[in-house]
Amino acid sequence: MASQVLAYTFVTGPSIKASGPSPFAGCLVGGTPSSTLYPEAEVEPFVAVNPTNSNNVIGVFQQDRWSDGGSRGLVTARSGDGGTTWARNFAAFSTCSGNPASNSYERASDPWVTFDPAGNAYQISLSVSGDEVLSSVLVAKSNNGGAGWSAPTTLIRDPDPLHFNDKESITADPTRSGYVYAVWDRGTFPSDQRNNRSFIGSHAFRGQPMFSRTIDGGLTWSTPVGMSNSNIFTIGNQIAVLPDGTLVDIFQKFQGSGVQPSPQAATESVMLSGDAGLTWSEPIDIALWFPESVSDPDSGAPVRTGNGLPDIAVNSSTGTIYAVWEDGRFSADGHADIAMSKSVDGGHKWSPPVKANQSPAGVQAFTPAVAVSADGTVGVSYYDFRNNTAAPGVPTDAWFVHSHDGGTTWAEQHVAGPFDIETAPVARGYFLGDYEGLATSGNDFLAFFVMTNSGNSANRTDVFSVRLSK
Repeated sequence: MASQVLAYTFVTGPSIKASGPSPFAGCLVGGTPSSTLYPEAEVEPFVAVNPTNSNNVIGVFQQDRWSDGGSRGLVTARSGDGGTTWARNFAAFSTCSGNPASNSYERASDPWVTFDPAGNAYQISLSVSGDEVLSSVLVAKSNNGGAGWSAPTTLIRDPDPLHFNDKESITADPTRSGYVYAVWDRGTFPSDQRNNRSFIGSHAFRGQPMFSRTIDGGLTWSTPVGMSNSNIFTIGNQIAVLPDGTLVDIFQKFQGSGVQPSPQAATESVMLSGDAGLTWSEPIDIALWFPESVSDPDSGAPVRTGNGLPDIAVNSSTGTIYAVWEDGRFSADGHADIAMSKSVDGGHKWSPPVKANQSPAGVQAFTPAVAVSADGTVGVSYYDFRNNTAAPGVPTDAWFVHSHDGGTTWAEQHVAGPFDIETAPVARGYFLGDYEGLATSGNDFLAFFVMTNSGNSANRTDVFSVRLSK
């Protein structure tokens, strides 16, 4: 007898604002002649739930976004009641947040946070000078649920304008006490014709995936090392840990400098490590990335999204790995949908991508996040424009799809919105973030995402949390 896939309905909780007034309003550093500052604009959030206390949730996000990269600082929102209420503080990742001015960390970007099995939290920052010539990766730790943060530890500092560190993330190992991993890409430019925005996949340089770890709960960190000897460019590195302790680093992979004839060819890929990051496999391709772009459906103006950056989640019982990303393969015009692929053999082989979003035909969907709950439900969050009309503005909504059969079928729920994306800060397009947050708490999901305050140019965006419960 064929097994029956049961239909589940999630209860969508209220949208709760996690951000607040900027703590950096009086800070005047970081500007350049070509920069525009968006005070009170929060973007690019991430979230984690304490495995020892599911009521303790920490979210991080950029505060006061600059038009040409980064923000005044990274703010932490912490909750002690599962996301019903939030308090805020910050680690000293930038000059505005208390880092010594002599370090020249005038901006901070790419926030990420993780909990270890003992309940300690670690957050990571890309900290840069205002002109983005200097770039560093910093880590801070909290042993009190995010109420306070240690002075940052510097994993790498590159004052050399021919290198640029980008898109870092941090993952605590649930199978090894005290082990935490940091990964990022380090762009290397062949001349002074550098391009700060390394994630465009230029063939003019190489983007080496970098790795550092602590095995003593953050007291010390290893010297960063390159993870691959291949001539590749990677972006969006993120580690997930399988139940057997295998590390899976996912990323978007471009060919390295000088590789022709397809300068835009890219794949979603992984590398594996069976020894806690000491050695790594060669890249294993998940799927070819079909380029897509997201644009304002009214004006055609660009909407900046993750643009192929992958997200990853693991079923902690079975070890099945799920990857999602924006992709243009499902439509004749190449508009963005959400692709999902999975691996049931530890990341060695991957299923053909399927479309996860349930947006109506022709509607762009973007910025996915994926998580797997305790009972094996796969959840994916994203935005789309399905409610747009001929009226001024572009109504945008946050959505959540869930699958109870490993991604074969999906059911959809509305999370929040609509809001007008045309109110968002402009950073090479209307910008909510290259990623958003999605975490699990038992069988619940917690979405952590940005919405605009439609029409409010003095306070363009805020970060919100929504709990989805069975």
